[in-house]
Amino acid sequence: MNTIYKRDVVDEISKYFKTDDIIVLHGARQVGKTSILYLLRDHLKAAGEVTYYIDLEDSRFVKILDSGTGEFIKLLEEEGLRSLPKKKIFVFIDEIQYVSNPSSFLKLIADHHKNLKLIVSGSSSFAIKDKFKDSLVGRTVNFEIFNLSFKEFLAFKQIPFEEKKSYTQKKIEDLKRLFKEYVLYGGYPKIVLTPEVDKKEKYLQQLIDTYVKKDIRDLASIKDIDKFNKLLETLASRSGNLLNVAELSNTTRLAKQTIERYLFIMENTYIIKLLRPFSKNIRSELFKLPKIYFYDTGLMQMLWLKGLQKELIGNVFETGIFVELVKKYGKDSVFYWRTMDKREIDFILKIRNTILPVEVKLNFEQFNPSSINYFRGKYGIRSYNVVSLYGEPKNKFYSYPWQI
Repeated sequence: MNTIYKRDVVDEISKYFKTDDIIVLHGARQVGKTSILYLLRDHLKAAGEVTYYIDLEDSRFVKILDSGTGEFIKLLEEEGLRSLPKKKIFVFIDEIQYVSNPSSFLKLIADHHKNLKLIVSGSSSFAIKDKFKDSLVGRTVNFEIFNLSFKEFLAFKQIPFEEKKSYTQKKIEDLKRLFKEYVLYGGYPKIVLTPEVDKKEKYLQQLIDTYVKKDIRDLASIKDIDKFNKLLETLASRSGNLLNVAELSNTTRLAKQTIERYLFIMENTYIIKLLRPFSKNIRSELFKLPKIYFYDTGLMQMLWLKGLQKELIGNVFETGIFVELVKKYGKDSVFYWRTMDKREIDFILKIRNTILPVEVKLNFEQFNPSSINYFRGKYGIRSYNVVSLYGEPKNKFYSYPWQI
């Protein structure tokens, strides 16, 4: 039996066990959704609760759920679970997107069988959103599952770590080395737990061939596979850069409308994120180019460089920091900032009423404060953050990646 490691999101999900909400987990393939379901199930079992697990990779279960709620209830009766009418039954359904009409099925269960608590997962937000209709509004609580954060990476490696704690120089050097490893290889759980670099590369390539390319090809009905593959590779090489669709169209010889459709699907299957500019003027924000980031640095390097690297490259490190910010603060809290005269700040964090500019450099010594000073003056902001892995932090505004 493989060890199942606890993810940070588990405690947040557990808060909703006693509500009537349908709990929905969605995210890219292979980020650990199934392991989270197993962990939740085992936690409930240990607490004396009744659970039932359905894996829709098994087509027999898909057929039952597609037949309607009557067949599903009959399945539970056959398992001896309907003889407990006063006891809440926690039903886990993995890969809900395989059901032809999940909205109708989940709504009927939630509305008419109050003793059944549904916890479901799906392999991408695009596949789920495409099938989830308005009938589920107000009935679900949704959790986006990403690959491992650096904190979770350390937990999977059983390395002691506490956020906000002050560490010795020896521990700081260890954390630097580990963060470098984390960014070089990415945060997919299987990759993190595989020690050999050649095996990491093989698993990542399989992920690209089996899931990334296949899923997107199927969803987008892609006919010219060579051009699509070139688009993926080009995007990977530009992670952290402004995205100009017209320029991309010339490079890949794909129509702009086709690229925009592919980008939409890639973003909604958690391959990339199009980062919007920060602006107080929403109208001006709509007319500025987005920046592109990949959600996994290992995947990004395999697509771009055809192998995992030994040393960090600037835009790979920046992408790693972007992913950390998304996992910690949410993808809707992260922006970038750029003026017409090319003053630029890598990230702007917008959390409630707080605005924090964040600049990313491999070495603290590379930081030039001019853009951040201009931004602080323009918006009346005192704080900022310079995030680096090497060199010495100069003051309280300088942070190592694990301190952001």
